[in-house]
Amino acid sequence: MPYANDVDAIASILKQNPTWNAIKPEHAARMRAQNKFKTGLDIAKYTAKIMREDMANYDKDTSQYTQSLGCWHGFIGQQKMLSIKKHFGSTKRRYLYLSGWMVAALRSEFGPLPDQSMHEKTAVSGLIEELYTFLRQADAWELNHLFRALEEAQKAGDNAKADQLIKQIDNHETHVVPIIADIDAGFGNAEATYLLAKQMIEAGACCIQIENQVSDEKQCGHQDGKVTVPHADFLSKINAVRLAFLELGVDDGVIVARTDSLGAGLTQKIAVTNEPGDLGDQYNSFIDGEVIEKAEDINNGDVVIKQNGKLVRPKRLASGLFQFKPGTGEDRVVLDCITSLQNGADLLWIETEKPHVGQIAAMVNRIKEVVPDAKLVYNNSPSFNWTLNFRQQVFDAWKEEGKDVSAYERADLMNAKYDDTDLGKLADQWTANFQRDGAREAGIFHHLITLPTYHTAALSTDNLAKGYFGEEGMLAYVAGVQRKEIRQGIATVKHQDMAGSNIGDDHKEFFAGDAALKAGGKDNTMNQF
Repeated sequence: MPYANDVDAIASILKQNPTWNAIKPEHAARMRAQNKFKTGLDIAKYTAKIMREDMANYDKDTSQYTQSLGCWHGFIGQQKMLSIKKHFGSTKRRYLYLSGWMVAALRSEFGPLPDQSMHEKTAVSGLIEELYTFLRQADAWELNHLFRALEEAQKAGDNAKADQLIKQIDNHETHVVPIIADIDAGFGNAEATYLLAKQMIEAGACCIQIENQVSDEKQCGHQDGKVTVPHADFLSKINAVRLAFLELGVDDGVIVARTDSLGAGLTQKIAVTNEPGDLGDQYNSFIDGEVIEKAEDINNGDVVIKQNGKLVRPKRLASGLFQFKPGTGEDRVVLDCITSLQNGADLLWIETEKPHVGQIAAMVNRIKEVVPDAKLVYNNSPSFNWTLNFRQQVFDAWKEEGKDVSAYERADLMNAKYDDTDLGKLADQWTANFQRDGAREAGIFHHLITLPTYHTAALSTDNLAKGYFGEEGMLAYVAGVQRKEIRQGIATVKHQDMAGSNIGDDHKEFFAGDAALKAGGKDNTMNQF
């Protein structure tokens, strides 16, 4: 509702309640405007519509891809969205990503943990709620400045300025954007997945990403030892997430089905199959084993399956896990993706071992032969050595074209001596174009970096510590942080304001009028900025 209309509506309510005469309708309307979303479900419904619209727009024009950065704290997510609005004027097509890796490493009561689903699962929904708390506070903070300016314009009798500010208030773009939230492998059976999905949706998640690893054997997608589950097991969890969305009224909630099959060489169990060619039989066809010629060759304790009409003894490790045939990863990925899209998933996530548009496109094109509108969420992972990967891609391309590459040592291309070479510069250009190329050629709807702010926090802290505890002393902070904040217009330079001091001062005035004891007076050192 427009601000002026809300003022009138609240004034009408106050007239009906004469004992509320200390309340000014402008104050109540202002507080309403600064709190657009009342519940997490309000947020989930609002952001689900945004994602669905973005997906439809991408189908029409692949340049309309979306992006996000992983954030491990509400403040980090808030500052990211403030920066996006400052630099680009809009949050459109920019999301947040919630990384299970960062929850494990940074948010567990056990302390830092590996990405193996050992952290408290409620920490995931807790972080979603925290992120949206900080994004809603960013709305309140930004609008508070507009309302303060409006009051000044009204006091000065500047009607034109006041009208302009009211228009800005009425058309304010929220910092609340979709979060793609990582539920790992579901933290248990399908019922456990459903219960956690509900918590995540109630906290505001419109999009949940789930992977086809075994819950109690879960590994980071960029480490060894990954174990996948048969399709029927994975689909039951997709159904659990969908039912959680529907139960809570988020009818257009988005599910991202992630496959780790490209790097997973193991399965926990043999799939149930009823007839040749069914889904279970297709899954089992990838299991490695030796053909049994005679029944008497079956040993005590052997597991035997039928593959292509032959009896086969699957290769089983001492752990009891079964091994897939070497070189079948890509075929398993394609089957995983097609099956997921045909059974309730909306988007795909293929975890790869390197950022290579051609490799990704080769798999996506096979998927699109069956599901033409298949779309990816892709992990622009910090686990990749991006510099080395793209320099080697350029090296290989040049070599294939017959160019002389004798000046370059392929295994040593990370070396700084190659930074200003033609190869190094072209590799940087390919890196810069990776998201655009991937969106156009490989069906990547959403590009994300899973844990960039983990690295930026460590890097900035290292730089400050090196200077502050060294010869630079206080200059390390002044020149390396505060001076840059001031000159780049970073909101946190006025940290009291960013933390809500001005909002609190205004509320005190709303509550107590002239008797309010406010913090933002002439002796506030923030006035130096």
